[in-house]
Amino acid sequence: MRKPPIWIDTHCHLDAREFAGETDAVRARAHRVGVRHCVLPAVLPANFDAVRELAHRHEDSYALGIHPLCTGEAGDEDLVLLDRALAAARDDPRLVAVGEIGLDHFVPGLDAARQEHFYREQLQLARRHGLPVLLHVRRSADPLLRELRRVSVAGIAHAFNGSLQQAGEFVKLGFRLGFGGTVTYERALQIRRLARELPAAALVLETDAPDIPPRWLYRTAGERAAGAPQARNEPGELPAIGAALAALRGMEVGELAAVTSRNACAALPRLAALLRS
Repeated sequence: MRKPPIWIDTHCHLDAREFAGETDAVRARAHRVGVRHCVLPAVLPANFDAVRELAHRHEDSYALGIHPLCTGEAGDEDLVLLDRALAAARDDPRLVAVGEIGLDHFVPGLDAARQEHFYREQLQLARRHGLPVLLHVRRSADPLLRELRRVSVAGIAHAFNGSLQQAGEFVKLGFRLGFGGTVTYERALQIRRLARELPAAALVLETDAPDIPPRWLYRTAGERAAGAPQARNEPGELPAIGAALAALRGMEVGELAAVTSRNACAALPRLAALLRS
């Protein structure tokens, strides 16, 4: 009898306020459909404890970092706190990366120079502590790559949406690329092209829950105006997202689950030991 696929959600904000009071139920639903492991990234020192506690509670893993969208409220003292937190968790096998870090050149009103400062400093911290990174890539692939060429750090480019050429550059630097709910939209032509054409060894799966809902959860403005609830993504959607990606690539679902799980362990080396335990 063939075993059911095992899935790894490489990017899930289980500590988000959208899950308040429901995190155990949300995680249990995901586990029932085969999502064996979730990686929970932080966004500021204020949620370091939350992601750590949730990862230990559910036998998942976590990352610590300062999100580019949070750099406006962060200060250099937060970089010190991050350094100390990474040092304190050095022997915690559930700490698997520095993240979520990166650059966002899509959201208006952000200070680009400030984002770049936090990005460069956190790459150095990842290098110093021997950890990979979880990168936020939003209309920022080229400046992200420029810094990565100066610092020998790899990891996962989360929710990747750049060009095929940029994707290839990340892969050359040792990165895997995260794909989630966006691949389920027929109009997402560039992302679906990437999902089809990139080598299988470059792909990992994610939900970015509660964000980036797949098409079957999406609500149009008209539906929301008529009273339909706003979509909330969950890690339990990962197998269906994976099935959509497998169909795009002409792969068996179980084969895609196995490949993307191996890729996640390659990108985040501490995962392998956690999954063996």
